[in-house]
Amino acid sequence: MKRLGTALIGCGAIAGVHLQAIAKLGMAELKAVVDTNETVGRRIAQQYGCDYYADYREMLKRSDIDVIHVCTGHYLHAPMTVDALAAGKHVLTEKPMAENKASAYTMLEAAAKHTSVQLGVIFQNRYNPASIRMKQAVDSGELGKLLCLKGIVTWYRSPQYYESEWKGRWATEGGGVLINQAIHTLDLLQWFGGEVESIKGSVSTDALEGVIEVEDSAHAHLVFAGGATAVFYATNAYGSNSPVEVELVFEQGRLHLLGDTLYLHRNGTSAVLSEPVPNDLGEKSYWGVSHACQIRDFYEHVLAGRPYPLNGPEGYKALRLVTDIYESSRSGQRIRYHH
Repeated sequence: MKRLGTALIGCGAIAGVHLQAIAKLGMAELKAVVDTNETVGRRIAQQYGCDYYADYREMLKRSDIDVIHVCTGHYLHAPMTVDALAAGKHVLTEKPMAENKASAYTMLEAAAKHTSVQLGVIFQNRYNPASIRMKQAVDSGELGKLLCLKGIVTWYRSPQYYESEWKGRWATEGGGVLINQAIHTLDLLQWFGGEVESIKGSVSTDALEGVIEVEDSAHAHLVFAGGATAVFYATNAYGSNSPVEVELVFEQGRLHLLGDTLYLHRNGTSAVLSEPVPNDLGEKSYWGVSHACQIRDFYEHVLAGRPYPLNGPEGYKALRLVTDIYESSRSGQRIRYHH
């Protein structure tokens, strides 16, 4: 099987998950890592037996690199992605695709212009067995019409977490709990619920006041074109990282996801439809185990020359909802979409 030359930009916390997945993938050969911190970058390069660059632009000049993984701070996703696409490289970027809509547009434009390469956006939770089963239930209509949904994220982030130079600031992170942690759950709600007709929400800084400029808590109400409604709540102000909760209520039953366990409740009985998949991520287990599944899927599409479905426009949907909750919170108004 052909192997694609791969490079990763940004050797922070999430990089390890990508690097492990690349190492186990028969379709990829890691050629280079890039980080502005030379000590960290060189250590990772040595660990994975590849080259190190301090400047990603130097790495982009290489003809033996086909795919770029962007794992940097949010504000760097857009410029790096635009440059990589222009250099003829496929790009798989971590979520959120950018720190705001304007930056995301530059990525969408670049992807539309450079059609020989693909842009993928990481939303690994769509690849969880439970998520796939829930999506199947919505699409098949096996439980009747979808009536309402809820998503709840109650996590904890310490003041120390925000000592990173880009986190906790509007200009560089683009927001707080919504854009960084809870965007996955918001993405699942819109993936299950379909086209969003309107959204209203508000954000506040409850526990980390004086530490961050951005929010640590948020809630929202969504109305879908199909008639379903959703409520959504997220906070980093809890004392612990609780399992994420997602519920879908249908005419003939209810699917309840708690962490990685999916329950079906109907006619007074309960059944477990899917259980947690073991993982080797240790304390970061709440990131889920599906990065490797998504990365494999992206490479399979690239190698087969098929359009990758979780592309720029698809990855943009959750970012739009996040930024519209911020807008709604500022204006006090419901944001309506015209399709």
